[in-house]
Amino acid sequence: MDYKELDVWVQARELVKRVYELSGTFPKEEQFSLTSQLRRCVISISSNIAEGCGRQTAKETIDFLHIARGSLFEAETQILLAKDLKLTETDVDGILNEVERVKKLLNGFINYHKKL
Repeated sequence: MDYKELDVWVQARELVKRVYELSGTFPKEEQFSLTSQLRRCVISISSNIAEGCGRQTAKETIDFLHIARGSLFEAETQILLAKDLKLTETDVDGILNEVERVKKLLNGFINYHKKL
């Protein structure tokens, strides 16, 4: 199956769009710190899923899926920090729900590859 057809990859891309919208509301002084870091994290999620799918073995694939999961947890933390610091008026609960959805999909995809 092509990685572009995987629900986990599609949902990770949707998360990128939502995080870009969110981080676009951050104060300008955050542009080169939290905004930049958060955007790099969410891009890393879908990128590592794709890279993992291009690997030769299940072990290699799982390694990249673990990197994607780490980036997902990092992004979640940064979203929570933005909320704590009141950097946005945007309600982040919807985005955090999307993070949870991607976590579940990604964990399921990792478990699938562990059984191969």
